[in-house]
Amino acid sequence: MSSGVSRRLHFVDDVEQEDIVVSSSSPVPGVLARSPVATRLPAQDLARARRFYADKLGLEPVEQREGGLRYECGGVAFALFESSGKPSGAHTQMGWEVDDIDTAVEELRARGVVLEEYDMPGLRTVNGIAEIEGNYPSKGVGERGAWFYDSEGNLLGLGQPVAAPSP
Repeated sequence: MSSGVSRRLHFVDDVEQEDIVVSSSSPVPGVLARSPVATRLPAQDLARARRFYADKLGLEPVEQREGGLRYECGGVAFALFESSGKPSGAHTQMGWEVDDIDTAVEELRARGVVLEEYDMPGLRTVNGIAEIEGNYPSKGVGERGAWFYDSEGNLLGLGQPVAAPSP
């Protein structure tokens, strides 16, 4: 076993049981670190959401089941699920990283998507696009972002990393 991981044997009703114990200081990645992440977005009206994603975003589900639609974008999956609950819409629930945000915004607007405009300390959009200082070092020195709501009130975003200037 790796450092920080141990096995513990015990008996329950005369049956041998084995537990795997991972210490909190363990450098061993947990099961979630090795598992893909997939977004789930609520939809009060799945048919309306399907039309929005098809007509406004150009996306068709790759699979469907009772109460759910599964989509794939760039090799990553997300799903819409039928729910009586409403999203808060107060934060970005899912985003796409795009190579050219201007082109993406232009295409979305041509399809009828309305971009949000913000003017608050630390976040101001101009023509629907914000220039954001800072980014994860592997992504660059900043980001350009844009946001819009889907038909169900989910706040969705676009982001384009800004590379460091060439020396």
